[in-house]
Amino acid sequence: MEYPFPESTLARYDELAGAEGTGAVDGQTWQDLLLPAYLAQLGAGVSIFGRQMLYRRLRRGQAYAAVNPSASSGRVQALLADAAARERLATQLAPLRQASAEVCEALFVRPAGTVTASTVDGASPLPSAPRWAAWLWLLPLAFLACAAASIFWLPALIPTVALSLVLAAIQVAFSSRMQQWQPVAEALQLQLYAHSQQTDAPGAAHAAHLRGRLARNAISTAPGVTEYADWVMLANLKHYFATRRLVREQAAFLRESYELVAGLEADLALARHLSGHEKWCWAEEGWEQEIELRAVRHPMLTDTETLDLSLEGKSAFISGQNGIGKSTLLRTVGLNLLAARAFGFCYAESARVPNLPVYASMQNEDALEGGESLYQSELRRAQELLALAKEPQRAVFIIDEIFRGTNHLESVSAAAAVLEQLCGRGTVLVSSHNVVLAQLLDPCCVPLLVQRRAGRLALTPGVLADTNGLALLAQSGFDAAIEQRARDVYKRLSGRLVSA
Repeated sequence: MEYPFPESTLARYDELAGAEGTGAVDGQTWQDLLLPAYLAQLGAGVSIFGRQMLYRRLRRGQAYAAVNPSASSGRVQALLADAAARERLATQLAPLRQASAEVCEALFVRPAGTVTASTVDGASPLPSAPRWAAWLWLLPLAFLACAAASIFWLPALIPTVALSLVLAAIQVAFSSRMQQWQPVAEALQLQLYAHSQQTDAPGAAHAAHLRGRLARNAISTAPGVTEYADWVMLANLKHYFATRRLVREQAAFLRESYELVAGLEADLALARHLSGHEKWCWAEEGWEQEIELRAVRHPMLTDTETLDLSLEGKSAFISGQNGIGKSTLLRTVGLNLLAARAFGFCYAESARVPNLPVYASMQNEDALEGGESLYQSELRRAQELLALAKEPQRAVFIIDEIFRGTNHLESVSAAAAVLEQLCGRGTVLVSSHNVVLAQLLDPCCVPLLVQRRAGRLALTPGVLADTNGLALLAQSGFDAAIEQRARDVYKRLSGRLVSA
């Protein structure tokens, strides 16, 4: 059975393991490039362990994989070449899908600056057991002794009843905590089982030993015995404290085990994913301002057309008619750059791309709850991008229809100022219907036109001249009189702009 988990749970390993490297994908880029849907595609049929690792790699990029398949993707390559090895590993990891809880909260200490009271000794975030837990064994013995004595001496019923109430009170007090811990302990057992199956991996025998210690003994879980063992002998509470103490003591090993198992499942997921795709390639690492993608496509769009993109030393201003696919192109490039950075491959015939962070601004909207207009949200995002551009490492900026929330002249003016700054600190791919921007950005941006040629889409040098916004009025069912009136107004306005 595969349990559904929200994205907040998928992000726990990334949040708790610490921010290694620089240039992590930020929140808006994550949404703008539709990465949650892409991650769901990669993680289909994968347990919480593998999905958390895939999330981490996709979010952090170069901290986990360089754009060099021989250095970072050797295991994926080996699995791709050996279908039998894929099936064998899949069988070994299959029990992980039974995990109904994630384990990172129990293993990884929160990064510096977010330390809480639960982070006691730096080894594990789990708190120590209370001191009185060491004396729990006395309560059941005292209860049984008083119960036996009451058979011969009636006053012994008083302490017997009192002790039974104490036992019940302890069960009630810790009931919810034991219920919350049980699926975590079971998930850790599944993790250790998967680890123990990797006989050539370090610590496989120790993983098998720890798995046995985390499990309850067969006697206490026998039918008809469990209830008495728990309520009279406090077997469940003793096991709760014992397993948490074990996890605290073995936290370092369990973290290594988690990363081994989660990494194996993530690699298996990538190998399966690529084996189901015909058109993909290992990416070569280019220099900072080099993007060379041949027949690139979007992996989540089955009917999308491929395009070639070649940039070397300059950014790109992309124009094209309405509905031609400019936004899809930007998302395609952005996702492929991130896939190369995280996993080492692209969905293209060939790829040579920079190993750089990618930031996007494509879906700015009004925020009614916060009282933020479209233009204000665009300004906020532009400020965020300019701040990111000040980081020591260069970046790639993917921007669609910048500053559409204000009038034409102010939009063009503000866009030119912001884009010039961004081009100085990285590679910018920007699309806009304000084609006058192409002239203003000519020193730093190559003008590229998305158009249909010989029945297929092509990306060629140039700027859109033949617009289709008004023609779409008729195609969308508007009255002919409205279309004609719109064309008359357009001619008048165009004449004024030319004369000005």
